[in-house]
Amino acid sequence: MALYRFRVTFEDYDDVMREIDVKSNQTFEDLHRAIHQSTGYNPEFSSSFYISNDQWMKGEEITYLPNQKRKDRGISLMTNVKLLSFIDDPHQKFYYTFNFDRPFDFHVELMKIILDETPGTTYPAVIKSVGEAPKQFGNVFMPAATAAAPDEDFDFLNEMAFNPEDAEDFSEVTDMGTDLPEEKAEESEDEDDEFGNEFADDEGFDDDEKPHRGGDDY
Repeated sequence: MALYRFRVTFEDYDDVMREIDVKSNQTFEDLHRAIHQSTGYNPEFSSSFYISNDQWMKGEEITYLPNQKRKDRGISLMTNVKLLSFIDDPHQKFYYTFNFDRPFDFHVELMKIILDETPGTTYPAVIKSVGEAPKQFGNVFMPAATAAAPDEDFDFLNEMAFNPEDAEDFSEVTDMGTDLPEEKAEESEDEDDEFGNEFADDEGFDDDEKPHRGGDDY
């Protein structure tokens, strides 16, 4: 059985590349899963391959987990379509979009056709991996029980030992003002007399009685 060797690259991440060998009679779903075996992504998201030309223009679509619109349009399913059905060119290209909700786009290009399988190898097989795949932006499967909302990571009120009764006290202060006790108010007035009005009695000086501060007159 012949093998197809595909080079898979991210459209937006030039430093990440994979080479994958797939049997010619395997399906587009097999290739889909092999790509995400190599990236570490969860493959269970709606995705599509598109038959492409040399300019990576999208042609006929082959899909996985289609939405209702794709079903209504009768688009072929990856699980039913063998790769050999769409290999017309020794450098056949496929444009591939993974996860339509938060998509990653890939260029998938046939590099060579290999006539002999390697004994003991399970196909599809990732034969070359360059660069680390980018983060999945929510594509990772996370069970609901372990998926914490961002604001649950730090409970500010609990960390501060918040007491609801404190809120009532604080509300009274903000609503009614901060009236000082009578003794404190008198002390505040004394301080004003001592410091704030240090020179207030100067108003009682006649011009001849006011002390000179600038030295001898000329």
